[in-house]
Amino acid sequence: MKRRSLLAAVAVLGAMALVASACSNDESSSAGSTGSSGATGAADCNTEPGCVTVAEGEPIQIGTLLSISGDTKNLGLDSQYGAALAVDYLDGTFDATPGQILGHDVEMVNEDDGCSADGGQKGATTLAANPQIVAVIGTSCSSASLGVADKILSEKGIVTISPSATNPALTTAGTHQPYYFRTAHNDRIQAAVVSDFAVEKLSATTGATIHDESPYTQGLTDGFKANFEANGGSVTSEDAINSADKDFKPLLTKIAQNAPNVIYAPDFNPACALIAKQKATTSGLENTTLLGSDGCSDASYTDIAGSSADGVYLSGPDLTAFSGGDFYQNDFLPAYNEQYGTEPLSVFHAHAFDAMNVLVKAIESSAVENDDGSLTINRVALRDAVQNTTGYEGIIGTISCTPDGDCATSVTIGVYKVPDVGFLNPDAKPVFTETKTLDEVA
Repeated sequence: MKRRSLLAAVAVLGAMALVASACSNDESSSAGSTGSSGATGAADCNTEPGCVTVAEGEPIQIGTLLSISGDTKNLGLDSQYGAALAVDYLDGTFDATPGQILGHDVEMVNEDDGCSADGGQKGATTLAANPQIVAVIGTSCSSASLGVADKILSEKGIVTISPSATNPALTTAGTHQPYYFRTAHNDRIQAAVVSDFAVEKLSATTGATIHDESPYTQGLTDGFKANFEANGGSVTSEDAINSADKDFKPLLTKIAQNAPNVIYAPDFNPACALIAKQKATTSGLENTTLLGSDGCSDASYTDIAGSSADGVYLSGPDLTAFSGGDFYQNDFLPAYNEQYGTEPLSVFHAHAFDAMNVLVKAIESSAVENDDGSLTINRVALRDAVQNTTGYEGIIGTISCTPDGDCATSVTIGVYKVPDVGFLNPDAKPVFTETKTLDEVA
């Protein structure tokens, strides 16, 4: 797939209208450009949150706020690599050399969200304090975003696009922050697909859920319950754990007293893997099927759980359904392996690649190229350009952003059976796959 087709046109009517109202005598803006790329005329930077001016010869600074250390580092590094590969591919080739946007280099400024509210606050505060940060790819985790990073960055007018934060509240009216977007699926969809799998393929009528303290996992278990009960099932036990806990045998023994058909435990590792390992030796749960989701999905899962995880089902993006499949298989994955020396570490690398490219197209369409070689990027115009993204053909599929920030509105979720899972083998086929839109789920 060539870049011309991969980076399809993005609708930017709102952004163009904003920059067209520019004031040429604004001292904080430079004179308009006659260049063929980007917006023309001077950007109005008098109104908060103002503009970013990138001087001639200076790079465009794009932040990342991803979980790149600790137990969830594979999740964040996987997305960081995907975003970096998008910058590499700006010139239409993967050559380990970053490309340019409107004649300017791109500098990625990487912060760690720690997959926690504290990490999200610290990283977002650092990025927000840098007036040259144009936008941010992040966060990895919903706990780092919800009411934390999304709010801090929105208050500064910094567009944020998450490749993997999936909690429904992030894009729900009333809690959605105006500069927040995501290419990740909304977990209302994933929870519904897991419920459908349990009912349709496992004939489950009873279930238990286990979530940790994160918004991500509770969003999934709440969504599973709503859809499972709507399908006639009964959730007999809803339990919460601390993600730092190591011993889940007492909890599993309690659940076994009224053994359900399924347990849905979409927790982060190592808790997710430890639950699988300890469930395998819990009397009474021999006929109970364990389900998890993409928080479990990295190599540490099988490293910890070992063969005890065999037969567990994990849901996540169906990598085999990506509409950019040829490009993904023949170009993207080989470049990932060559540049980082590994197969993908998790399942959101393509979402990060698409997030960066959506951002790039929005910058290209909303930035003003000035006569002195500088760029003026109006923060409101940039937000509106992302907001008006329609019909963008990325790796993961067609991306069109809603007013509340969901940009992946029709999503294909796969359910994989361990050990044949996509994060260990990109060619792995899901045992169940379903495509849903937000309008179709509870």
